[in-house]
Amino acid sequence: MPSTTPSIVVFYPAFALVALTFLVWCRLYIVRIGQMRRERIHPQTVATSAQAAAKLTDSRAADNFRNLFELPVLFYMALAIAALTDSATPVLMALAWAFVALRFAHSAIHCGYNKVMHRFMAYMAGAAVLWLLWAYLAFLLLS
Repeated sequence: MPSTTPSIVVFYPAFALVALTFLVWCRLYIVRIGQMRRERIHPQTVATSAQAAAKLTDSRAADNFRNLFELPVLFYMALAIAALTDSATPVLMALAWAFVALRFAHSAIHCGYNKVMHRFMAYMAGAAVLWLLWAYLAFLLLS
């Protein structure tokens, strides 16, 4: 099925998600280095994840940063396939941007006030959109 959107446009949502990952990475190090300075924690005492978990009390940004390398890996792959197969339709783009918006919401909740049920709802909505994106992409490629 021919695309109605130029293939390069399919990467714009990926760039947005990379920007989010960068922002969370910055937040992670601001929080982590700030705590280490305030509490005079020597870097060697947090050399492993177990040691870090025992000494560093605010792990929200670190936890969210790890989350940005879980489901988003499937998102990036779907966008690459869509670009390679000229499948960047308006529906696919809408799903891609919806996933990005939900990941932004998830990260804002996770790195902010961190209410678990709100974060879970954003996560599940994003996951559902991602699975719909993959189902739609499979439909385009198999039809």
